[in-house]
Amino acid sequence: MKFARSLFLLICCITIAGFLSAGCVTPDQPGKTPEGGKTVTVVDMMDRTVTSPADPGRIIGVGAGALRMIVYLQEEDRVVGVDIREQDANGTVSGMPSGIDRPYNIAHPELASRPFIGGSGGDPELVALQKPDVVFLTFVTGKDADALQEKSRVPVVSLITGDLGKNRQVFYSSLRTMARVLGKEQRAEDVIGYINATLADLQERTAGIPPGEKVSVYVGGIAFNGAHGLLSTDPSYAPLAMVNGNNVAAGAGTGGQIMIDKEKLLSWNPDVIFIDEASYSLVAEDLKDPVYQSLDAVREGRVYGVMPYNWYANNYDTVLADAYFIGKVLYPTQFEDVDPEQKADEIYTRLDGKPVYAEMKRIFGGFVPFSRIR
Repeated sequence: MKFARSLFLLICCITIAGFLSAGCVTPDQPGKTPEGGKTVTVVDMMDRTVTSPADPGRIIGVGAGALRMIVYLQEEDRVVGVDIREQDANGTVSGMPSGIDRPYNIAHPELASRPFIGGSGGDPELVALQKPDVVFLTFVTGKDADALQEKSRVPVVSLITGDLGKNRQVFYSSLRTMARVLGKEQRAEDVIGYINATLADLQERTAGIPPGEKVSVYVGGIAFNGAHGLLSTDPSYAPLAMVNGNNVAAGAGTGGQIMIDKEKLLSWNPDVIFIDEASYSLVAEDLKDPVYQSLDAVREGRVYGVMPYNWYANNYDTVLADAYFIGKVLYPTQFEDVDPEQKADEIYTRLDGKPVYAEMKRIFGGFVPFSRIR
């Protein structure tokens, strides 16, 4: 009898404990997978092992390039919150002609109206408020990602945007990591395959041009954290490098935006000049200087506009589009079958889902001689 009574009491205690513990389970808690739900585990770009719900329905991309990659994977409809830069519709934060001057923003303007989740690093409370299943975060350390994950109680996958040059595989790895979480592996491979084929086409068209037949080129007005004047350049300007162009500034630095002396540009006296249209007003004012009017390219009308691409990380679509326009200007025979505007819309459609060249042209000027931008 004592044994039976003890067994009965034990069962009652277990049952009561089960009910009490069930009150602490919150299957709807942000980032938590309900019991029995499928999960996916990835090692992110900060070498962190992260487990999130498989095929998440609610996602957030925080930081430069995160939302762009989501759009490339055609998953913009899952986005439930954006950071301050993605909501910058008037350009008050960006300092650019428009807050929606990025192709993916133009293709999907509705993204700017998604709920605000903080600055470029994300606010844990605002992130949690939107109840995302997973957050994709860029330009942070592993500790930063851990902190956001701990405070928001949402899985955070850290990514690196890379570029289409020496860090192209970094970009591809990030895209594949995101695709693994979203169940979009095939789309990621389609994007990577298209970019590789495009780069190969640019290379094939220009690789055989003898050095003696290449004109000298200067790219000025390079925007970096805002617009700059004519003397702002990039020794490794990607679109020019993609068509094997002769960049006169190639020896002036190791890569990235730099400022040069006026005397240096005058000594180079390039055959052709391309201007980053984000800096149109400043460069237009610079070109009024009689000293610059003495440059052969300026005096003979060989100055052209190219659309800016380096804003909130690289807009890979515009990088490729600019390369075709530059190729058309420098090597008309090799690019005689290319209409740069049509090619730009092909690229934008493949990556962003819509042809947006016309709007980019309205904002910046498009593929025209610099004198015709305004």
